[in-house]
Amino acid sequence: MTSDMSRQETVQRAKQLFGPEDHKVGYNRLWFNIMRAHRKFYPVMAKVMRREGLKDPIWYEILLAVENAGPSGKPMQQLEETLFVPQYALSRHIGRMQKEGLLRREYVSDGKRKQILFLTPEGEGLHERVWPIYMDTIQEVIGPTMDEDEAYEIAYLLIKMLP
Repeated sequence: MTSDMSRQETVQRAKQLFGPEDHKVGYNRLWFNIMRAHRKFYPVMAKVMRREGLKDPIWYEILLAVENAGPSGKPMQQLEETLFVPQYALSRHIGRMQKEGLLRREYVSDGKRKQILFLTPEGEGLHERVWPIYMDTIQEVIGPTMDEDEAYEIAYLLIKMLP
């Protein structure tokens, strides 16, 4: 985190830039800039991931979560909650990943429509192969915009917004 003094200076610069006419402006600017950053960086990451055989950047996160779950698999509902992807969109991604041979799903009949996800042999270790490329791309697109301390601070502040 930045020191209190430099944080106060940053806040004052931002208020001058955005204007202090309404106390809610800071939240509005945060929202618009999160969306703009997403629109700027997402296409770059999507293009790199497609070259590596992952049709969408969320596929990387899905593969990683399922791999980390181990041999017992990953309940799809947990993915919805941790990745903040609506059920219909996650089902679509899982279906496509299944079609590509990266995942398989098992249905559990416990009175609910519970699905457990497992990696196929083709999906195992794929995130490890892709990670260096993913990391390099993140560094190329975000690295020039801020230093490491700023990246940690922003990451920490964004985490505060998530449950």
